[in-house]
Amino acid sequence: MSWKELLLGKPIPNDEAEEEKIGPLTGIPVLGLDALASAAYGPEAALTILLVLGTGGIRYIGPLVIVIAALLLIVQFSYRQTIAAYPDGGGSYSVARANLGTKPALLAAAALALDYVLNVAVAISAGVGALVSAVPVLFPHMLALCLVLLGLLTLVNLRGVRTAGMLFMLPTYLFVACLGITIVVGLVKLVGSAGHPTPVVPPPRLPAGTATVSLWLLMRAFASGCTAMTGVEAVSNGVPLFREPRVQGAQRTLSSIVGTLVLLLAGVALMCHAYGIGATPPGQAGFQSVLSQMVSAVMGRGVFYYVTIAAIVAVLCLSANTSFADFPRLCRVLALDGNLPASFAHSGRRLVFSTGIIILSLLAGVLLVVFGGVTDHLIPLFAVGAFLAFTLSQLGMVAHWRKSTAPRARHYRVVNGTGAVATALTLGVVAVSKFLEGAWLTFVFIPLAYALFRANRRHYVKVARATETHQPMRVTPVTAPVVVVPIKRLDLVAEKGLQFALSISPEVYVVQVHAQPQESEEIGSNWKSLVEAPLRAAGLPVPKLVVLASTYRQVIDPLLGYVRKLAGQHPDRFIAVLVPELIEHRWYHYLLRSHTATLLKMMLLFRGGPRVVVINAPWYLRERRRHGAGAATRRPESSLRGLRFRKQASDSP
Repeated sequence: MSWKELLLGKPIPNDEAEEEKIGPLTGIPVLGLDALASAAYGPEAALTILLVLGTGGIRYIGPLVIVIAALLLIVQFSYRQTIAAYPDGGGSYSVARANLGTKPALLAAAALALDYVLNVAVAISAGVGALVSAVPVLFPHMLALCLVLLGLLTLVNLRGVRTAGMLFMLPTYLFVACLGITIVVGLVKLVGSAGHPTPVVPPPRLPAGTATVSLWLLMRAFASGCTAMTGVEAVSNGVPLFREPRVQGAQRTLSSIVGTLVLLLAGVALMCHAYGIGATPPGQAGFQSVLSQMVSAVMGRGVFYYVTIAAIVAVLCLSANTSFADFPRLCRVLALDGNLPASFAHSGRRLVFSTGIIILSLLAGVLLVVFGGVTDHLIPLFAVGAFLAFTLSQLGMVAHWRKSTAPRARHYRVVNGTGAVATALTLGVVAVSKFLEGAWLTFVFIPLAYALFRANRRHYVKVARATETHQPMRVTPVTAPVVVVPIKRLDLVAEKGLQFALSISPEVYVVQVHAQPQESEEIGSNWKSLVEAPLRAAGLPVPKLVVLASTYRQVIDPLLGYVRKLAGQHPDRFIAVLVPELIEHRWYHYLLRSHTATLLKMMLLFRGGPRVVVINAPWYLRERRRHGAGAATRRPESSLRGLRFRKQASDSP
């Protein structure tokens, strides 16, 4: 088994693609981790803003969660329609492209792409941060832990979607089960105590209020709480991942994710209000997350508490996987439209879009390195990108239903229109309230991504126009090319190149750059005996030996100059530069070579001219066995005792 099969698994043939599809049970951990994990930080983000109100801030978490839940249900309804109307994936991008035009579609794609990259960096950082808070000795290694986790997630996703889903099922459902049990037990205690339950472990006392409630404060708290909505669009982007009937499977998955998230958010808000749980100042001694306080207050700090905390840490870390499932598919749709390089549209050995996975990993890795594994101040960027995509998707669906003749099209149009207004207003609130906290970066990154998409598209259009033709093929007299064979010395590698050169043209120039005088003299002294004599005996044309002087010991520039000179002397013929090249047994053997041949080919492609053709003539090191033990043990400079040319080679033009 090769190292590639060990790491990535065996290649999956196309006829087994259906077996890699997923159902709702696996779809929830693959596409819903990001959304479900937001139950761990959405309410806490809002409560952190309300901390200035002291204990009085807790009363506002319920109304805020109700508004967020209503928005979630509206967005969920919209994306259910999107899944049915656009089952090939792409989500907000596909909807906007079909109904609003290319520019809004690329804007939505840029927002989603930014959201996915940020999600990976922030989720991994949050998960590792939770682990480090439990094991403080790991703090100096926080960045290394982040990068190791990023590498593992990348590797798992390169092995295939189904593999990732199976691995992430246990922590996902354990997280939901633990929080669900906590909320149900807390609700029973709440009812049994007539609304005044006694916490098993009392939550930390909240600081005294330092401000009064205001509309601006509530708007900021709402904007922070809206991070709970990130990741909801993931299912609409990943519809092709589902087995048939994929539309129904994707819709059930989306409804399950949103329904579970709404129940968790409502339960957390209710427990916070009932048990007097608020946020603790982040970064200070004695910090406890809201969920940690909630589980402690309801269940105590026994085995269940630590299992729940472990599940929370795992889900926070693994919530980055949603981006690994969706970002490559978004890139695929963009690539099919010419807005990204074509390599993003090609599936790899495990039927996943490997290029998108690797690029996502690299971008997230850069963010983690730049911010040292602490990416808390990137969180404000989350909601801006998500709500921009939500709004464009809703507007696109309004336009879609306007053109539709479906019986309930008008009803759907009203719902999507209401959702568009709601998400647009939320976008405005989030952008304004979070602008100085880092959201301004969104207004830099999204236009940059948009410009990148447009530039890529313009390039493809330009190339297509330059290369397309509807004319019959031009038939010109077939003339053998002028062949140039650059060699360093006469050996078996040069022999193979010369043999092939003489098989395609009678006019061959063997060129050696006079960088080292002894090499030039040696070739000149051996040329007649090793090349001319066997060729004349075989009745074949003899190549012309050309030695170029190199004053500054350069090799490539003199060769380029000679090739251009030949092209000028033969304006009606192709100039074929045939490069003999030694192919080693092992990849690391190439570290011992000068790579002059590779550089020469690259420079010929860029500077050779329109009639210069580059040909590889590989000689594999294992070929030495074919020449007998004597050939294998001779010194390289005397390895040719006369080139072996065959008469039939002259039959080729």
